[in-house]
Amino acid sequence: MRVVSPEPGLHDFESEPYGVRSPVRPVRPLRDLGRRLWALLVAAGAFLAKFGAVLYKLKLVTVAGSMIVSVGAYALLGGWWFGVGLVGLIFVHEMGHVAELRRQGVAASAPLFIPFLGAVIGMKRLPRNAWREAQVALAGPLLGSLGAALVWAAGAYSGSRFLTALAFIGFFINLFNLIPIVPLDGGRAVAALHPAIWLLGLAGLVALEVIRPSPILPVIILIGGLELGRRWRSRNLPRLADYYRVKPWQRAAVASVYLGLAALLVVAMNATHVPRSF
Repeated sequence: MRVVSPEPGLHDFESEPYGVRSPVRPVRPLRDLGRRLWALLVAAGAFLAKFGAVLYKLKLVTVAGSMIVSVGAYALLGGWWFGVGLVGLIFVHEMGHVAELRRQGVAASAPLFIPFLGAVIGMKRLPRNAWREAQVALAGPLLGSLGAALVWAAGAYSGSRFLTALAFIGFFINLFNLIPIVPLDGGRAVAALHPAIWLLGLAGLVALEVIRPSPILPVIILIGGLELGRRWRSRNLPRLADYYRVKPWQRAAVASVYLGLAALLVVAMNATHVPRSF
């Protein structure tokens, strides 16, 4: 996911007294897992907010180290092979962003992984304009979808339901990232179309949280809402006029790739869906 950039222009036990036992509680594994994930997200967010920049600059958190931590975190959900596969798919997605940034001559770091939130990439500056930012944004889902397609092909060839299910998750991740709200890739892509689309993206995330509650969506909604407000207020500033000036053919190209990729991902998810019995 998310690309860290300057502004445009601007996851036990409970201690009890000896001999005392708490009442037996109903077993709710999904609810308990959700609570643990949420507590981990809050703790990770607070830690990164306080020490993230220092750790990154001092290189105390390496790419390999963050990948290992993420593999371990995702392994809690589906086993070690699931963790390795998921991190691999995220890595391919993020390298799409890195490759396009470097093609444009923008210095970009390798992805730093954050468990349950994906990964982030640092870059010295934004691409020159919304057209180039859209290219960077779409490069991640494009390469990530190709990676998921290769996993699907391997699953079909070997008859592996695990690989097919992993491909489904890969397609889902890339489709989710196309939701048109910053910090997701879709939000950066539609900046080349019209800023009002960000409002639709935020409303869609809120509706999704109401229909299918998730411990992660509120974090994205909060970040997205703040970023939406900042970008909306600054969209008409004179110094950003050139940044958001996009030619008609460029706008058509972004819309075609964005909508076409989203449609293909929906079809691919339908084809790779594995029943829950798996």
